[in-house]
Amino acid sequence: MPADLTSSPQWKALAEHFAEIRNVHLRELFAEDPQRGETFTASAAGLFLDYSKNRITSKTMPLLIDLARAAGLEERIEAMFTGQKINVTEDRAVLHTALRAPQGASVVVDGENVIPDVHAVLDKMAAFCQQVRSGQWKGHRGKPIRNVVNIGIGGSDLGPVMAYEALRHFSQRELSFRFVSNVDATDFAEATEGLDPDETLFIVASKTFTTIETMTNAGTARQWLLRAVDGDTAAIAKHFVALSTNAEKVSEFGIDTANMFEFWDWVGGRYSMDSAIGLSTMLAIGPDRFREMLDGFHEMDQHFRTADWDQNLPVLMALLTVWYANFFEVETTAVLPYEQYLKRFPAYLQQLTMESNGKYVTVDGQEVDYATGLIYWGEPGTNGQHSFYQLIHQGTRLIPCDFIAFARSLNPIGDHQDILIANVLAQSEALAFGKTADEVRAEGTAEALVPHRVFQGNRPSNTLFGEQLSPAMLGKLVALYEHSVFVQSVIWQIDAFDQWGVELGKVLAKNIIPELQADQPLQHDSSTNSLIRYYRQRRQAGG
Repeated sequence: MPADLTSSPQWKALAEHFAEIRNVHLRELFAEDPQRGETFTASAAGLFLDYSKNRITSKTMPLLIDLARAAGLEERIEAMFTGQKINVTEDRAVLHTALRAPQGASVVVDGENVIPDVHAVLDKMAAFCQQVRSGQWKGHRGKPIRNVVNIGIGGSDLGPVMAYEALRHFSQRELSFRFVSNVDATDFAEATEGLDPDETLFIVASKTFTTIETMTNAGTARQWLLRAVDGDTAAIAKHFVALSTNAEKVSEFGIDTANMFEFWDWVGGRYSMDSAIGLSTMLAIGPDRFREMLDGFHEMDQHFRTADWDQNLPVLMALLTVWYANFFEVETTAVLPYEQYLKRFPAYLQQLTMESNGKYVTVDGQEVDYATGLIYWGEPGTNGQHSFYQLIHQGTRLIPCDFIAFARSLNPIGDHQDILIANVLAQSEALAFGKTADEVRAEGTAEALVPHRVFQGNRPSNTLFGEQLSPAMLGKLVALYEHSVFVQSVIWQIDAFDQWGVELGKVLAKNIIPELQADQPLQHDSSTNSLIRYYRQRRQAGG
């Protein structure tokens, strides 16, 4: 693939094809092909994908596959799975797939098979979780742990929060789980409200043990505990554990390094929920179910690595994303899980997708002249139907949707599930086909109201169906999106595994903190200087 993606013959072929079908309505496509709803489907690992309600023809996917092939996707997939350093700006391997590889597998990084270390950490996590879950692990004054508070930010928070909410049905209900990420003191205050320090365990998740938000919250937690035990620092070892690689900093904090659970620099934060970062998840659902989740991840990994691309779920979803982003000039995608337990899944995907592919330069540092990195957002159905679906149905922006649903509920009550599934199917149908002016008139609508009640349709969507949400199913879903994001990055020629964009604001914030706390000369722009002075005045006025 040439450095200029848009000058490649594969891109030009897609552009010509787009010009031919850009104004074709899904009504026409379904009318022309009665079998379309069966043709444009794929299934793997217990997930069924219906992508027939996309604005594509039988020519579209082969052309997109040609683009992926020219981008070297096959080679890039193997490079990732075999531990090559595809995170080029940080010279690192990208091996979240090794976190869920079975014992006996081999993935070599810098001459060493990493799989034994992965399983050693999993075994250590399992032993600790069994102690806490059984009540064998006691706090400083002899009480068993009843409350777990995870302190982290970014991938050290979004993954654990999402997984806990998604798998709450499987959690040990005698344990409560709370999560602190925001440096806003309110987050910590509310997370610890009503907790007994003698029964509370803090998990501090920071690879370097220097992340300012996490370590500020961890320091506050330390003070909170010490106030309750009359300053006895020996209590820290029984009420804090660390997820980190920095043994020196962990020890300085007072945490016994025997209770430090390691991970590696080839694990990116947003890809880390199945590493030691998932300790809170394992505490909630237990080691056996955690391993079921890992097995689900691994099953999707193997599908992605081996399946033909025309039946490969991550590849198909990625190619459709490229199709809309780069030819329809779509800017956002809505992820709409019709499963209340997945209420935090869209928020999790925001980091996974936007931190990965929100890049404006290629891997070799050249500025792109095409769109990368869609904005992901969403809410669980049916809640969203009564808020933002109006814009998706009748707004001026084209917003592709991913609907996620399950055939069976974990909480079967009456006809709730049938009503839920009827809604998800109705929404995708309404988005695709809409309602014409003639159809509105045939209902007896007054002519003045007809334009208001017309639905243009031709709004694309995918529907993902699984049998039932479970730890394994969650692993499959997360891996599906992980690999879809990777495929997009390969086509766009960007590095999906660095995140330099988060650094500048953090560096500037460190410089501003002392300027807020003491009157000193300011050398920022006039706006920032003025805002600092305003804050100082109001802070002092409040005492």
